[in-house]
Amino acid sequence: MKKRTEFRMYNILLPIWLLPWIAVPLWLILIPANFGIDFLVTYLSLKHQNIPESKETAFRHSWKICLAGFLSDFIGALFLFLMLDVSGSMHGSFWHHISYGLGMQPFYSFESFLTVVFSILISGFCIYAIDFRILKKDPTLTAEQAKRTALHLALFTAPYLYLIPSELIY
Repeated sequence: MKKRTEFRMYNILLPIWLLPWIAVPLWLILIPANFGIDFLVTYLSLKHQNIPESKETAFRHSWKICLAGFLSDFIGALFLFLMLDVSGSMHGSFWHHISYGLGMQPFYSFESFLTVVFSILISGFCIYAIDFRILKKDPTLTAEQAKRTALHLALFTAPYLYLIPSELIY
């Protein structure tokens, strides 16, 4: 008698936080939008600190800050992807809550919500660390000014969009 093998079919819907890393045409919108947001946050932060020539300083660093933001967002999305992969292969209701929450609805369970928030914190910390490193090299800024600007960038440009439920789109 032949042993019957189990056959499973999975859907191919992606979590919304994975979409920017796969949908190439979306980059035509994301790059200019992120550059504009990073420039605006950097400029306003420097202007608030009464930095002379804050517009020129912000423009000079915005492209590096934009790239650092994409790298930081990728690190947070990589954490979510790894957690989704681990939770999808584990058994039990705890892992199911995380798996479904990461894939479709971050507010589905407290565990999935905390996982998404933790990934946002990881991205925010990376934004802060990389942007501080970029800004502290500027001779017109003190270490405190660079630290404060990097903190503003981390707080205002962290990937809060990871909290948008994929259910709304699909």
